[in-house]
Amino acid sequence: VQLQASGGGLAQAGGSLRLSCTASGRTLSYAWFRQAPGKEREFVAATFRGTNTFYADSVKGRFTISRDNPRNTVNLQMNNLSPEDTAVYYCAADNGLILSSVRRSSAYKYWGQGTQVTVSS
Repeated sequence: VQLQASGGGLAQAGGSLRLSCTASGRTLSYAWFRQAPGKEREFVAATFRGTNTFYADSVKGRFTISRDNPRNTVNLQMNNLSPEDTAVYYCAADNGLILSSVRRSSAYKYWGQGTQVTVSS
């Protein structure tokens, strides 16, 4: 499975961006991770087998993950952005993910290229 991410860019604080990630085949679980300069990659959001969604506390209430199954696409709507959201965002996917592992980057087999999100103050 190949993943193609798009939608990054520049936004002002308080603004919005929408990221999309399209898989080359059907995928059960998707996630978004991000990595800021000098920091480790961190979990952002996940949709597990199309039934459950999970969010990092730092984005809860501001970000929404959704999937478009016919298009094998997962989206991340990011609202009320802050400079702390600046990072390279990566989409990930897996077909064998277990519920307890949704927040672990090492649990995902497939990764897209990163897309830069920059939020100015």
